[in-house]
Amino acid sequence: MENENNVNRRAILVGGRKDGMDEDAFITGMDELAGLCRSLDIEPVGELVQNIIKEDSATYIGSGKVEELAAEVAEKGADIVVFNNTLSPAQLTNLADAVDTEVLDRTGLILNIFTERARSREARLQTDYAHLKYMLPRLVGLRRNLGRQGGTGGSLSNKGSGEKAIELDRRKIEKEMASLRRELEDVERIRSEQRKKRSASSLALVSLVGYTNAGKSSLMNRLLADYGTADEKNVYTADMLFATLDTSVRRIEPEGRRPFLLSDTVGFISDLPTDLVQAFRSTLEEALYADLLVEVIDCSDPNYKMHMDVTAQTLKDLGAGEIPIIYVMNKADKVSGDYPRKVGDRIYVSVQENLGMDLLLDEIESVLSVGSTVEKFRIPYSDSGVEGVLRSEAIVQECRYEADAIMITAEVKPETAGRLRKYIIGGQEPLH
Repeated sequence: MENENNVNRRAILVGGRKDGMDEDAFITGMDELAGLCRSLDIEPVGELVQNIIKEDSATYIGSGKVEELAAEVAEKGADIVVFNNTLSPAQLTNLADAVDTEVLDRTGLILNIFTERARSREARLQTDYAHLKYMLPRLVGLRRNLGRQGGTGGSLSNKGSGEKAIELDRRKIEKEMASLRRELEDVERIRSEQRKKRSASSLALVSLVGYTNAGKSSLMNRLLADYGTADEKNVYTADMLFATLDTSVRRIEPEGRRPFLLSDTVGFISDLPTDLVQAFRSTLEEALYADLLVEVIDCSDPNYKMHMDVTAQTLKDLGAGEIPIIYVMNKADKVSGDYPRKVGDRIYVSVQENLGMDLLLDEIESVLSVGSTVEKFRIPYSDSGVEGVLRSEAIVQECRYEADAIMITAEVKPETAGRLRKYIIGGQEPLH
């Protein structure tokens, strides 16, 4: 749905190419900045590039380039300038004065996208906190930005949590941040309790990770449609950057395979603002508790290798670099080559065409079955609830209802076998 406040906004994109920076990486970054702008209904109408040997402390790009930027803004009728770099409070203020229009940096732009996309209470709290933290040292520059909107829509500099905060003094903003921290601590405690309950069930947790807009939420909805339970709701999807900010956990029950919990997480992006990483850490840390990571990659994107590098580094930074991982090369229908197929550690699929899901589920089953054993259970009818436990946590191979007991043969994980040890009458060696 189009955001009425930002329709027809026109932006000049500015990139400072630092000495020694890879040319392809720079071009990719600028293309990504254009995509971020369009996700907020801002149309890039011009681009300015400055080679930077040493960053100018006053304007980042230097006075000569600022004059060129001001002329470009006037010529193209732009009402916002967006930098693909992080600007200091002083640079933001000086640039807004010099070009006489609203100025945003990459961090501010991503924060505004998060503000617009946040749906759950947790996501809103996390985004509000990050936005206020970003705004606090930039109050002077943001106030000046308010007067440079050109009548084409609301300023992005103080969007969402900042709309009222811009009028508050520093002390009030800090008080609001303290209140948000307390609320986030409460939410984190609830999330921790939910993790403990999931852990107690012995169901494996599989987490979807990857670059933003790679198709993680679409994959979850595809698996939910075919293997979810009746009460499991779809997650939100859209062809845009950062469509999903909330972590959703759903139960998947593939026929003939073990059931598992599947979580969808916020997408990664290069140079994700530090304040956002810190604010969303409790959400991102869902990946730390996974038994298996499924990285979804848009293999039709020419920059997919860079996206994989960014994801690998983000997972490493979070402490999830050692968790087993499956690489799902999504959107294979958009590139040449046969699919679905498995090549090494990569599975080529098309979520949209529903091709390759069996290959993926086989691979998930293979990883999750490590350490499992096939056990025979004798369950008295007085303890018939144990049958339900096995059907929900294991793969039941055989079930017979005899005169005095239920006889079940099932493939179980060590945790489940340990809890139900008194019912085991025999077993085999681990499967792997």
